[in-house]
Amino acid sequence: MKTILKLLMIELMAQTKKQSLIESITNVLIGFWTALVSQLLIFPLFDIEVTIQDNLLIWLYFTLISLIRSYIIRRYFNTKTNAHYTRKK
Repeated sequence: MKTILKLLMIELMAQTKKQSLIESITNVLIGFWTALVSQLLIFPLFDIEVTIQDNLLIWLYFTLISLIRSYIIRRYFNTKTNAHYTRKK
């Protein structure tokens, strides 16, 4: 019974690559709006003048980095968690 529960836990905790990607994209899209609004509010306080086009290019660069970082970290922890529970059989 204990082994069955562990296997169920692994199945419930496991996240597919597609789910990881969806989570990462959602996280990054929320981060996009947060970053864009904060850049528009904070840059002028530091006398940093950036056009909206440049602001969007900056956002694009950091968004791509964030998406890749988020996905890799999610997959790493998903693998680590699964390995932890499969070892404890």
